[in-house]
Amino acid sequence: MRFAITGAAGMLGQDLEAAARAAGHDAIGFSRAALDITEAGAVADALRDARPDVVVNCAAWTNVDGAEEAEDAALAVNGAGAGNVARAAAACGAWTIHVSSDYVFDGAKRSPYLESDPVGPVSSYGRTKLAGERAVALEAPASHTIVRSSWLFGAGGPCFPATILRLAGERDELKVVDDQVGCPSFTGHLAVSLVDIAAARPVGIVHLAGAGSCSWYEFAREIVASAGVSCEVRPCSTAEMPRPATRPAYSVLRSERGEAVPSLPDWREGLAEYMTLIEEVRA
Repeated sequence: MRFAITGAAGMLGQDLEAAARAAGHDAIGFSRAALDITEAGAVADALRDARPDVVVNCAAWTNVDGAEEAEDAALAVNGAGAGNVARAAAACGAWTIHVSSDYVFDGAKRSPYLESDPVGPVSSYGRTKLAGERAVALEAPASHTIVRSSWLFGAGGPCFPATILRLAGERDELKVVDDQVGCPSFTGHLAVSLVDIAAARPVGIVHLAGAGSCSWYEFAREIVASAGVSCEVRPCSTAEMPRPATRPAYSVLRSERGEAVPSLPDWREGLAEYMTLIEEVRA
């Protein structure tokens, strides 16, 4: 297969390009600097010239808090931009894989969210990601897979583990919220599964996130322990550390689509691989 990847300079994009090539496929990566997905004409031209079999849209506005004050700008990327990619992919006969988010849910549920559960985003970011899902389904109705994942982390860019490791090296104590629960997903694992999705091509929405679940506090505690850093991690509530954007209190994702959706390893395995990668970089 020939992959075209938008947002290829990001954490997931980098890992996906590597995973596609490792599996014996051709891969063309478009960074944001090379291709702005809000420019419909440029997207159409780029994908027509690339002649891909599969287009994976990893490009996104990822600043959750920033979207609260700039929802129109976030919507241009996460909503209309996603539609531009799907329209251009369909025009050249390619399958679209669009990466979405657990933030399309309100977090009120206390059992894992399935693909058939009703959506109800509680933030500007979540609304823009939901708009992107709808745009993709509209522009490529019979040739798309929307992959919802969550709490992405990887060695190729800024992420929660990197932030925690930096802060733990600067402080004796950290406070991290323990009343938000989700599924940390290592981009190295997600990328491999996206290659599998490209081969299987299930139509519609699939949930694909790290196995298991934890709070941000539990995730941070595991990160610090894995690094062997002497920093105490203490739990606190979301109310004690307010942010501009509301986060879902519970956004564990699981799939009800059976064999159509590959499963990811446990988030702890992902963290172990992440720690190995960053140690190799530092060495």
